Amino acid sequence: MEQRIGSSSQPLEGAGFDPAFIPGLTSPASGRAQDDEPEKEPEVADAEESAPEPEETAEAASPSEPEEDADADGPVFEASDRRAKIVADHRGVRLSLDDQECEFRWDEIGAVETETARFGKRYTVTVHTPDRRWYPIEIEAPARSHFTEWDEQLDAVLDAYFEEDAE
Repeated sequence: MEQRIGSSSQPLEGAGFDPAFIPGLTSPASGRAQDDEPEKEPEVADAEESAPEPEETAEAASPSEPEEDADADGPVFEASDRRAKIVADHRGVRLSLDDQECEFRWDEIGAVETETARFGKRYTVTVHTPDRRWYPIEIEAPARSHFTEWDEQLDAVLDAYFEEDAE
């Protein structure tokens, strides 16, 4: 029986061991890249000319706004503290924490769960999606008495807009 002496593992490859493994991390090898730069400038100018002006974009967006506002008469839940914010209305549920934001339409939501801390003033809202992912957000209430008020407002929004699939 023959045995090898030494390691049987293969050498690792990747960006951690070889910076040239990822294209674009190394500088161009020839002066040809400098010649390509003037050609790119006219393409950018063409793209700017073909882009619609901001006035045209604003005019195109304004007719769709009244349609959204027509459904905005329903219930709205909004809670926030110094870092976090949650808004639930006719468009869906929007969560934001510091500079991170996510938005869920009602057809993307599997369930919405609320939880209150036993001690303290933390109100947690968790949005569950059908693909078994969940997105919790904690909001610090000014007082524990806001928990029942927020639960009632969120229930009203869920009753109005969230449709559970009967299986």
